[in-house]
Amino acid sequence: MFPDIMRAGYAGELMIWIMLATMAVVFVIGFRVLTSGARKAIRRLSDRLNIDVVPIESMVDQMGKSAGDEFLRYLHRPDESHLQNAAQVLLIWQIVIVDGSEQNLLQWHRILQKARLAAPITDAQVRLALGFLRETEPEMQEINAFQMRYNAFFQPAEGVHWLH
Repeated sequence: MFPDIMRAGYAGELMIWIMLATMAVVFVIGFRVLTSGARKAIRRLSDRLNIDVVPIESMVDQMGKSAGDEFLRYLHRPDESHLQNAAQVLLIWQIVIVDGSEQNLLQWHRILQKARLAAPITDAQVRLALGFLRETEPEMQEINAFQMRYNAFFQPAEGVHWLH
């Protein structure tokens, strides 16, 4: 009645492969649904900065589970000030934790300028970064030194006065 290809042994193997494929599809779809909020928050910052998501994802991974989740919830808030603060936390992480070179600092300053997020780092943003980066145990002195170094970009040059 059945062709040789549909013998009982082959039909059983085919059924196993169909079940495995179905489980894989369900797993992938479930994973994407469960992580869509985090991916959306990360994408929001990466799109604004016009960068790949990898640096942001790396920072969130280094933050640890609880601090990373807090950062993603913070970033998920819709207002511009939260996006600005999240960008400053990323900047602090990039320069203080990852690479403190002058070239890296200039590169990230340009990225923030293009995104219209370049601004002096406030003490409140430093405290926010310390909270999110608590598992990496950054040195307060290093962050303060970086804050002064970065904020020097926003000091008027000698002889130049801004009219407000």
